[in-house]
Amino acid sequence: MPSLEIQSTILLASFTFAATLYGLYRRHKYSRLPLPPGPPKLPLVGNLFDVPATFQWEAYLRWSKEYDSDIIHLNLAGTSVIVLSSLEATDTLLERRSAMYSDRSDLPMVTELMGWDFNIGDEWRTHRRLFNQAFSAKASLKYRPRESVATHALLERMLHTPEAFTAHFRQMAGEIIMPVAYGIDVLPADDPYVTLAHKAVHTFSIATVPGLYLVNTFPILKHIPAWFPFAGFKRQAEEWRKLSRAMLEVPFAETKRQMELGVAPPSFTSESLHTLNSGDVYYKEPHAAAGTMFIGGADTTVSALGTFILAMLASPEAQTKAQAEIDSVTGGKHLPTVPPSSDGRRIFGYLLPAGSIVLGMPGQAILHDEAVYPDPHTFKPERFLLDGRLNPAVRNPESAFGFGRRLCPGRHMAISSIWITVASLLATFDIRKAVDEDGRTIEPSGPLPFKCCITPRSPGTVALINGAVNEDRGA
Repeated sequence: MPSLEIQSTILLASFTFAATLYGLYRRHKYSRLPLPPGPPKLPLVGNLFDVPATFQWEAYLRWSKEYDSDIIHLNLAGTSVIVLSSLEATDTLLERRSAMYSDRSDLPMVTELMGWDFNIGDEWRTHRRLFNQAFSAKASLKYRPRESVATHALLERMLHTPEAFTAHFRQMAGEIIMPVAYGIDVLPADDPYVTLAHKAVHTFSIATVPGLYLVNTFPILKHIPAWFPFAGFKRQAEEWRKLSRAMLEVPFAETKRQMELGVAPPSFTSESLHTLNSGDVYYKEPHAAAGTMFIGGADTTVSALGTFILAMLASPEAQTKAQAEIDSVTGGKHLPTVPPSSDGRRIFGYLLPAGSIVLGMPGQAILHDEAVYPDPHTFKPERFLLDGRLNPAVRNPESAFGFGRRLCPGRHMAISSIWITVASLLATFDIRKAVDEDGRTIEPSGPLPFKCCITPRSPGTVALINGAVNEDRGA
């Protein structure tokens, strides 16, 4: 009987041969029509080694400029990837043809091995309908009081430990989404639910990078035993699966426990379970939809607020102008409040292979399009204003929330929570670059965390924060 080493070698060779045949088959299916331009492709692996493991968008944008095209094609060992870097391209594919280009890509590493099928699997359309109901423009209004309370708590934490602003942003996001999704109030610090969500979403972000895991290109590799040489991805997926399942099941179980005790406050999960018990199969997977809500609000808010801090450090004159505008409204006598809702309304001759992964680059390219936003790399919030009101002639940067059927259903709540947080921070704190012990300025660098100096604007703003927090707590 062959030794274990020989068996392993034979098995690896078999998988490699099968994967090679699969890649050749995929390539043979392509039409003879031209593909969009892109970097040169090696045999079999294509551009697999051209895409960096981090900051992929920098490479995508460089190729877009190099080949003077807003549509770039990559081949990641047989997986076709289309990168879109203009509003025209994303509008054509992801808006007007959203039925064709909005399917979720099949990522075995994520769905089957790591247990994220509840977020990317076949039920996502049902989840989206539930999302749209719970986070419509009208439904989102009822969450505003909670957003204000969470913002006041954030301001209080910033008074004591401003250097931990990243953790404070993450805490605030949890304080908003956890009660909405599960009716659970998180702990004031080091909350286990918030920590769990952060760890789980981090692994999800890693595993969804195109080309990083070959099993996403060659699904047959998912059958390799975890003990097999070069099967480290299987062992890694087993560990990461514990996080995704815990994030899905632990808070859901807590809501069910509270319901059994008769003490569960209203939430998406409790209301969905009541509806499910009444026989409505539309809510057959409320735990999956709630889990999707949980991860949807876990890190996006942190990223947006971290970017705001960077913008203030890079553009102190914009900060001063914004603070003056806020002071002219509040008079320094109260904290900002969320304004009422507005009722206003505000393919190119290439073959795009079937089954391609289509990536839009809103923040990196589309929202920096000089034809749409002149001088795009200068922080100029006033570009969107005309006589103190939103300028309808300047395109709304809503592509930051996705496209077509993938447009973020929680965008109304996201905009509201970010608005009240940013306005409140500007009203009460000065955000400046940090200095070292020798008095030299420390230049910030992303991503989070980075060093900066956040201080109260005056003793009066400290009193406003403490007063708002005491009022929220009924003191």
